[in-house]
Amino acid sequence: MRRENQSSVSEFLLLGLPIQPEQQIMFFALFLGMYLTTVLGNLLIILLIRLDSRLHTPMYFFLSHLAFTDISFSSVTAPKMLVNMQTHSQSISYAGCVSQVYFFLLFGDIDSLLLTSMAYDRYVAICHPLHYTTIMNQSLCFLLVILSWAQSFASALLHTLLLARLSFCGANTLPHFFCDLSALLKLSSSDTTTNELVILTVGGVVITLPFICILISYGRIGATILRVPSTKGICKALSTCGSHLSVVSLYYGAIIGLYFFPSSDDSNDKDVIVAVLYTLVTPMLNPFIYSLRNRDMKGALGNILRRRTFSP
Repeated sequence: MRRENQSSVSEFLLLGLPIQPEQQIMFFALFLGMYLTTVLGNLLIILLIRLDSRLHTPMYFFLSHLAFTDISFSSVTAPKMLVNMQTHSQSISYAGCVSQVYFFLLFGDIDSLLLTSMAYDRYVAICHPLHYTTIMNQSLCFLLVILSWAQSFASALLHTLLLARLSFCGANTLPHFFCDLSALLKLSSSDTTTNELVILTVGGVVITLPFICILISYGRIGATILRVPSTKGICKALSTCGSHLSVVSLYYGAIIGLYFFPSSDDSNDKDVIVAVLYTLVTPMLNPFIYSLRNRDMKGALGNILRRRTFSP
């Protein structure tokens, strides 16, 4: 059945952020700066990993993919939000909205699965250091990334196809700055029981299960650290995990606040603010976390800067 026969809505209206009209220019500049920082910072991570042979390890292989995913994830929502703020337009076409849902879910799921792969890498490095190079070989690293993309593609496609079956008659206003799946389901005039069941099931596979795996990995890492008699050994182990733990805390903290403790129907402001943290702030902070807290990344950046300074 064609979409025209299922939906009378050709576009949606995005109410945007809960800010006053006189504050639009200030917040536009702020969010534009955050988005540019996200793109340039993560591009810098990818460049450093590619140029410095010392960073050609499994951990930084996953990090380069995470940086690319963070750029893509922010690019799904931020440009449209910035355009709407600048032009004072609130509309997004039906096709654009469904596409935004698909890519938002795709890159969000990939983020979750890549963080899980990175946690497993840290687990092997600390708990099985003598077998690290054997276990975390190039084939396994490529396989984990490919599986992350394939699973995320299937999950996002399933949600999008189920969304496309729904009817939207009459109301077309979304109290958000992007096309959020849960907000669209509330707006639909069709039965969304199947969609909600799939969200619970698939969400458990791509979000909850990876989070549990991360907790188990760090639980095993913590048990191993406590068995290390020297303070130096504990500090070294913590230094290799600190950056990743910071990113995991930001990522899953925002998800838990947004989807496990949603605001009431009368007030959607908290959900919108947490979504900004999830889609803009966390991807922007990742480069700072991995550069400021990571000796290898700072060393690679210093080497490149010295190389360009002293080059003829």
